[in-house]
Amino acid sequence: MNKDGLIIATAIGLALQLAMVLIGHYVPAIREKGFAIGGMFFSLVAGLIYARMAHAGWGGALGGGALAGGLCAILGIAVSTVLGDVPPMILVMGTAASAVTGLIGGAVGKLIG
Repeated sequence: MNKDGLIIATAIGLALQLAMVLIGHYVPAIREKGFAIGGMFFSLVAGLIYARMAHAGWGGALGGGALAGGLCAILGIAVSTVLGDVPPMILVMGTAASAVTGLIGGAVGKLIG
């Protein structure tokens, strides 16, 4: 596991997640229609960034991508839960879905890298 790649990919994904959560807190259309798709897309981006930075084999790219995608998502969803914008169950479901999309991002990053 490439620690620096994981930190950078997770930080970028988290910045995107937090921007969406904070905007969505004040813009209902973003919250209602954008959280799920946007959150998973940002996790995919985090996974892709990890794979491109890590230069790992397939297992490392997929595992690191899933971890980066899941970490940035759980932190973003936690903020959204504290703000009262999503129910706590989304922490579980959203993080799982985002880990999968992070894994997909890791695969894409490995394929194009």
